[in-house]
Amino acid sequence: MVTEKRVALVSDTHGLVRPSVLRKLEGVDRIVHAGDVGAPAVLEELARIAPVTAIRGNNDQGEWAKSLPDTEVVEIGSACLYVLHDLAELDLDPAAAGFQVVVSGHSHRPKIERRDGVLYVNPGSIGPRRFSLPIALALLRVRGSELDARLVELED
Repeated sequence: MVTEKRVALVSDTHGLVRPSVLRKLEGVDRIVHAGDVGAPAVLEELARIAPVTAIRGNNDQGEWAKSLPDTEVVEIGSACLYVLHDLAELDLDPAAAGFQVVVSGHSHRPKIERRDGVLYVNPGSIGPRRFSLPIALALLRVRGSELDARLVELED
């Protein structure tokens, strides 16, 4: 029997955890944070919902942020995710390296696209609104070798 895993992909909280985000995350099996966390309390709050994997973004400073890696590899079922903050700093070929998903943040612009068989997901930002960009996250469904991601826009 193939099990299904639901993974929340989030980024750019910049210290803010919205109640609407917490409601959307209920029932996920894992949370992957693509950086610019802003404060350790954010990770503590998210960890109350599901296990969290987080990386450091360019704005994550101070002693607490030193424990966060710059990149991370996350295995969910048969899927292998590569997580970094700024996609412009990607220094490997994800398909050749065996990754099915690349998760990034930084731009605050939610986007999902598939290139060379790899799913690229920028969940946008669930932190303070930037310009007219939406407050958004992504939900990744992993079922065997099937991967499906969708963006979820939230109200303020």
